[in-house]
Amino acid sequence: MEDDYELEEQLIAAWIRLTGTLKNTRITHGMIYNEAIVLSIAYARYKKDGTDTIPFKEIASETRMLKSLVNRTVDSLEKKGLVERIDGQDKRTTNVRLVKEKLDVYLEMHAHTLEMVRGIVQIVGRKDAEAFVRIAQKISEASQA
Repeated sequence: MEDDYELEEQLIAAWIRLTGTLKNTRITHGMIYNEAIVLSIAYARYKKDGTDTIPFKEIASETRMLKSLVNRTVDSLEKKGLVERIDGQDKRTTNVRLVKEKLDVYLEMHAHTLEMVRGIVQIVGRKDAEAFVRIAQKISEASQA
């Protein structure tokens, strides 16, 4: 029981340090965090299957952002010309489409993020980086259930 309590305290302390480090490290070089997250999800879909359109609802689900925040974020990205809204098959459905001509803006920011991640992998090693990804995914999946 004491060992469990100590481990729980260590997890809390590690979580606080990690989130503080991430909060103070600009992983979204030159872009608002939520904008980068929305673009990241849309770009991942594009890379996966060539689809440049993603349902608004899917963005909200994937990011776990309130729909109002996703809406404001998409508005901001639209004003910058990075995405556009596309009506779905019915009035309740809206999609977000990447503006391919502006994809280089996201890719430039993403290149900076990848460079930072490569540095992290050098520090912790590939095995621990893979373990971190597996554990983070497990926590995320469990919290969505």
